[in-house]
Amino acid sequence: MAKEFMKGCEAIAEAAIQAGCHYFFGYPITPQTEVPEYMAAKLPKIGGCFLQAESEVAAINMVYGAAGAGARVMTSSSSPGVSLKLEGISYLAGAELPAVIVNMMRGGPGLGSIQASQGDYFQTTKGGGHGDYHVIALAPSTVQEAIDLMQDAFDLADMYRTPTMLLADGTIGQMMEPVEFKPREKRTDLPAKDWATTGWGPNSNRPRAVVNSLYIETEELQEMNDRLQARYRMIEEKETRVELYNVEDAEVILCAYGTVARICKSAVALAAKQGVKVGLVRPITIWPFPKKAVHDTIAQDSVKTVITIEISAGQMVEDVRLAVNGEKEVQFFGKPGSYCPTAEEICEKIMEMRRA
Repeated sequence: MAKEFMKGCEAIAEAAIQAGCHYFFGYPITPQTEVPEYMAAKLPKIGGCFLQAESEVAAINMVYGAAGAGARVMTSSSSPGVSLKLEGISYLAGAELPAVIVNMMRGGPGLGSIQASQGDYFQTTKGGGHGDYHVIALAPSTVQEAIDLMQDAFDLADMYRTPTMLLADGTIGQMMEPVEFKPREKRTDLPAKDWATTGWGPNSNRPRAVVNSLYIETEELQEMNDRLQARYRMIEEKETRVELYNVEDAEVILCAYGTVARICKSAVALAAKQGVKVGLVRPITIWPFPKKAVHDTIAQDSVKTVITIEISAGQMVEDVRLAVNGEKEVQFFGKPGSYCPTAEEICEKIMEMRRA
């Protein structure tokens, strides 16, 4: 199959369509505006629905309605826009509705900048909205991987009846790379959507479907939360994903995700030229976080230095430290806003920490 040269946002939108998403509700914001632009051009041609909502709040509630009817549906935004959607995402989780949200992170806090950032890690992995819920969060490091994970996202959302997020820094949305859309077999193990509100009458051969996240009785709310927590444990057990790069017998381990992980691979090569073996642990699911893989890799006797690299003030570093559980010291290198370290800067930091 021939490869195409595509911008990340457009490739993600096409991947969603090929995954069976025919409904999109959103609002423009840089650096993800090409997603709704692509959907606006393509969806009407295949009988789908594109609607630019009057706000991010409206968009996520439209997603709730389509998801409640059993449709494959998505929205996309960037950091401040996702903040506005968080109440609706919590409602999706509480109503046990599958939907896909794309966040192309930009600098913050506040309006910040339109440049890439990783400042939404806490927002994504620690709940974001109200209540004890999680979203499955997939973090690609290439445009091709964004395509593959986007197609997986809809299956994961349907399998576990939960909102699923593709979390990428704005660089991935704006870069262009050669990609291919590989034929994918349709999963046959996905549960039937017999809960969907697709219409009911006195002669219906199924119970009346009700979509709801309001539970007045304490016992009913507890039952719902217990069900969600059991589901999250299953997701942690079955869906955790991680890439281990050059980690065997490494003296230094870098931890990074997204675009920064690509830069870290270049730093690994630079360090090798100076006689230092460096490895990389790259979480692909940032929730569930690959705790065991991180712990076991860093626990190697050869590992002397651990550095987490992020375009933030240090957010994922907390999960790395929890996974390591004090067995090794974990250092952080990065800056908030939109400053992305170079491979040379990362390599210099490695050498500095080795000397310390």
